[in-house]
Amino acid sequence: MFKFNLKPLATIALVATLAAPAAFAQNPMVGGAEMFPNKNIVENAMNSADHTTLVAAVKAAGLAETLSGAGPFTVFAPTNEAFAKLPAGAVDDLLKPENKEKLTKVLTCHAVAADAMSPAIGKMIMDEGGSHKIETLGGCVLTASIRDSDKALVLTDENGTQATVTIPDVKQSNGVIHVIDAVLMPKM
Repeated sequence: MFKFNLKPLATIALVATLAAPAAFAQNPMVGGAEMFPNKNIVENAMNSADHTTLVAAVKAAGLAETLSGAGPFTVFAPTNEAFAKLPAGAVDDLLKPENKEKLTKVLTCHAVAADAMSPAIGKMIMDEGGSHKIETLGGCVLTASIRDSDKALVLTDENGTQATVTIPDVKQSNGVIHVIDAVLMPKM
């Protein structure tokens, strides 16, 4: 007669039970909204209360269709607070129709034609001795590094402005968003 050993099944059941919460883990929250990996960058950003300025700028620059496309894209997404750190009137000035080219340049300096999750960026930083140059769609070169004190991913633009990634690896259907706390600018 065949004897069925229940120990392996019990072990599998226990592992499945312990793993179940991870399988049903909530999607990341950004700006009070759940970010869905089956939605694209623009669809998710439009739901974030922290990215209303970025969404308005993307629309004004005519980049919504591009960033809704297949990608892959990595977008370093400044929050409303990041835009508020710019000099008074700077955002309003950038949003004027006559400044569309300049706005487009600023926004594309926050985007890369790749799906770059933070572990991959971190590996490039370590492989290159502590910093990694990132060429953006706008032709800007950002320098990625890891801050020693808290191990945060930091991006430095060509003017020396630093932005810290506050929410990394928000997966999108066409890439990834990394939320940042400063606006990165083209070389002045």
